[in-house]
Amino acid sequence: MPMNGKFVITCACTGAETTKQQNPALPITPEEVARTAEECRVAGAAILHLHVRDDRGQPTQNVARFRDAIEQIRRKTDIIIEITTGGAVGDTAAERLQPVMELEPEMASLDCGTVNFGDEYIVNTLPVMRDFAAAFRKHKVRATLECFDLGHVYASHYLIKEGLLAEPYHYGFVLNVPGAVPYTVENLSAFMRAMPAGADFTVMGIGRSSLPAQYGAIANGGWIRVGFEDNVFFSKGVLATSNAQLVERAARIGHEAGLVPATPDEVRSYLKLKA
Repeated sequence: MPMNGKFVITCACTGAETTKQQNPALPITPEEVARTAEECRVAGAAILHLHVRDDRGQPTQNVARFRDAIEQIRRKTDIIIEITTGGAVGDTAAERLQPVMELEPEMASLDCGTVNFGDEYIVNTLPVMRDFAAAFRKHKVRATLECFDLGHVYASHYLIKEGLLAEPYHYGFVLNVPGAVPYTVENLSAFMRAMPAGADFTVMGIGRSSLPAQYGAIANGGWIRVGFEDNVFFSKGVLATSNAQLVERAARIGHEAGLVPATPDEVRSYLKLKA
């Protein structure tokens, strides 16, 4: 197991697609997100995957909105902040990358290919991936290499061979997005085999695959992501009361497997995040 018996929990608390209608507990405002970050840190999360919304509750890549959320989170907790560069359907590459360029977070997601996203799609060509990876390197931002398809894992090897990424390599396997690769044990195994040697990975099971994906991650030495971006239910037909409730269950699953949730500072040291 990685990190000497410890594993890492990420919470993706808001996302770009989830609405208050789907779960009234969804955090939208910077204040709500900051409170959620604090609660999830106490529950065992080391990383917060951050999307932000505007005053109408719509997804935005506005730098000022990210800055506000980050400052409010920092007043409450030491959780690692990983901002999205996936953004929302329709965002341009420049819009998606701007918060990394201006805010220089510790971590950010880097989508490794174009993917169907329900009835929509998100475009990430290899030149776009190169531009993003170069910006991450320049600003010393650790990438989570988000892969929605097996080809995305192989595409990431181009960035590594071209010197645009530095070890340690951290992957995020996003499984069960409608129109993309479903979560199965076999699919997870194929993604893992395609990684470069020594890489770590977080498993993100979307919708009803969230809980099976958590067990799959633990069984294979991986890390876990939970949160309302991925799934708003605690069990079939029962809404989760909070993001922290989902983190608490992920921590419990790890404990039952003999693992302890890593702290933010332990993850900072392991992933060699900048001071």
